[in-house]
Amino acid sequence: MKRILAAAIFGLLASASAWADPIAGLVNTGTGIAGSLDTAYTLTVEQGTTVLTNNHPYVTTDNVWPISPWLANSSASKWVTPTVSQGDTFDGSSDGVYRFSLAFNLASTDYSRAALVGRFSADNAATVFLNGQAIGSANGFESWSGFAASSGFVAGANTLDFVVRNYAQNSGNPMGLRVEFLSSGVSAVPEPQSWGMLAAGLGLLGVTARRRKA
Repeated sequence: MKRILAAAIFGLLASASAWADPIAGLVNTGTGIAGSLDTAYTLTVEQGTTVLTNNHPYVTTDNVWPISPWLANSSASKWVTPTVSQGDTFDGSSDGVYRFSLAFNLASTDYSRAALVGRFSADNAATVFLNGQAIGSANGFESWSGFAASSGFVAGANTLDFVVRNYAQNSGNPMGLRVEFLSSGVSAVPEPQSWGMLAAGLGLLGVTARRRKA
């Protein structure tokens, strides 16, 4: 089942890449040097006691805990965390809520023809919003969950917000976010049902992976 879903998903992505000019500003997390600030994303604490020293997350180092059990970093993207010490414990007594925001711009002639598809993972759970409208959710850090949008864009400034909830635990409780954009475009886009199928397939892949690990 997982193999069939993967083939269908990447077939749609291949067809999308033939027509789509990528939307400028849609940047994967952690594309910089390990230990540096990921300045593409703005980070704020919406709930909890975590005090940030700046308003950007840090790029993680490969093969350093909590990478494994977190999904392994790759050349395409890496996890980002609130502090340079990626194994720090957060939210010891109550849940913390963190907002990772990514801004991008669309011309007035482009926004009505824009679309995007991506995947993300979070410790512990997250929802992604395009200009305030939910377009995907994730629950867990061992597999990917999908998000997609073919509407909800506006002319000029647009914002993607990844709102992460870190469940309370008094020790060994890091938090982080990982995002990859798989396809985006501002020209002719696939039919809306195609984007819906793609988003659903990405979600099912995540569910399948979690079930196999259970």
